[in-house]
Amino acid sequence: MDNNHFFSIEGPLDSMPASRQMRIANLSGFPGLVRRLGADPVSLLEKHEINPQLIRDPDHFIDCKSVVDLFEYTSRSLNNPLFGLQLARTQEPEVYGCVTALCRAAATVRESVEGFINFIPVIHAPDTILELVEGDETAEIRWSVGADLGFNNQANYQAVLLNLKLLRLVGGRGFEPSYVNLAVDARSRDVHELESELGCKFNKTRTENAIAFPVGLLDKPVSSSSRLLFNLLGGYLSQVRAASRTEVADRVQDYVRGTLSSSNCTIQRCARKLGVSVRTLQAQLSESGLKFSDILEAQRLETAKNCLSQEQVSLDDVAARLGYAEQSSFGRAFKRWTGVTPKHYRNQALLAARQHSGSA
Repeated sequence: MDNNHFFSIEGPLDSMPASRQMRIANLSGFPGLVRRLGADPVSLLEKHEINPQLIRDPDHFIDCKSVVDLFEYTSRSLNNPLFGLQLARTQEPEVYGCVTALCRAAATVRESVEGFINFIPVIHAPDTILELVEGDETAEIRWSVGADLGFNNQANYQAVLLNLKLLRLVGGRGFEPSYVNLAVDARSRDVHELESELGCKFNKTRTENAIAFPVGLLDKPVSSSSRLLFNLLGGYLSQVRAASRTEVADRVQDYVRGTLSSSNCTIQRCARKLGVSVRTLQAQLSESGLKFSDILEAQRLETAKNCLSQEQVSLDDVAARLGYAEQSSFGRAFKRWTGVTPKHYRNQALLAARQHSGSA
């Protein structure tokens, strides 16, 4: 993918999942399906230490092992050996967030697949390992997990159908899988249902997950292609991947940057977003000599200075971008940080800019 883009970012617009985490979007549709199957989704979620309220926001992060164990336990307790497949039936490829938008904006199926492989570990689940293997007649998308998550039949059933849905979305009506390999312990009586759902031959393996299709489909155009959107998303995701912001302080900073303008930029919400307790987050920050309030204040100051250097941004707008309901509250905070009022700082910044422009 071309990484020569015309813009840059100071950091991700939101925090990214850490190792052994994934976006909670993987659980979208879970409560409704479980209810239809006659069980209580809240008790199942809480049994696996998952807050049911968090499912409403697909960008929260959750422990991968908790998801795998939840799926396996639900499958056993409901005597439903294809629960993961049933869950994926209720879901759309948008479970993968902005990576799906990138794939739909690609020019060809090959470009779409490459984007999927490159950025699912960045945005959705860092421990996912993906590759495209091309033969003379057949291409395979293979995937595995770079962590020991134990028995995970149901997660594999969910993943294969979601991945197929994405391929059909970008490949159009002409996309037909040749076969599917799955590292699952499938019952013989379930093979017919699997092949009917997947639309191809199903092979049970010990170690390999793969979706195969005619290699010529890689060069098929994507009907929803948008070069502008593809470059914008690809540029952003490439920079996020290159930044490798995995330290807790960086992840908190990214969270603050993304939610600063809301009135909900709190350590409680940040901890839930990152999939840890408030106490754990405080302890992790303390190891680096930091507090959440320090990061929040530093980001507010940096944002304020950038905004005040732009004459067209009103003081009311600056206050709103920093999460203040009133300009007066912002003014008092800014003077406490810098010793001058926002208006005085702006006048100095604009004067310095004009003098620099004149000398140049």
